[in-house]
Amino acid sequence: MSLFSRKNKKEAQKSMNSMSEENTNTPDQEVTPPQEAELPDAQVEQQDPVARLEAVLSESQDKYLRLVAEFENYKKRVSRDRLEQSKMAGADILLAMLPVMDDFERALKAGQDSVTNEGVQLIYNKLKSALESKGVKPMVTVGTPFDAEIHDAIVQAPAPSEAAKGTVLDEITKGYYLNDKVLRHAQVVVAI
Repeated sequence: MSLFSRKNKKEAQKSMNSMSEENTNTPDQEVTPPQEAELPDAQVEQQDPVARLEAVLSESQDKYLRLVAEFENYKKRVSRDRLEQSKMAGADILLAMLPVMDDFERALKAGQDSVTNEGVQLIYNKLKSALESKGVKPMVTVGTPFDAEIHDAIVQAPAPSEAAKGTVLDEITKGYYLNDKVLRHAQVVVAI
């Protein structure tokens, strides 16, 4: 029972006591006792405490279900983050190997004598296959539209045609992906 309905009952009892005292003092006046006026919520509490308990129970169950769902989402998010971290685990080592790869590509382009060139080609192929087995893939940039997410614009050059504006004309340093994420941005020449 709420505090408010208790006060109403006490007030009603006081008024009845005062009325009964008046009745004893004046027997010729007929006084009807006032009816108790209760608030609607007090009546509901008195009439159906089971309904109130069921409402509290359903509210508690709703909170519990929301908490369980939130925890499940947290577990999924953590497992996704762990998987992502394991994919990018050796990124710093692989990133340190990319300048070596660049040097091998430059040596192959220079191509001094055939015996040295064959040895460099052999080492380059082994390094390339080792990096590819770890998920490192080179970017294709020349002729593609400039994308600031994967390209670093180092130089801007006049476009050879109107259609070539905003595209990559040349690649200064090759960019690489690691498991479909950018490992190193490509440094490019952009047509303006």
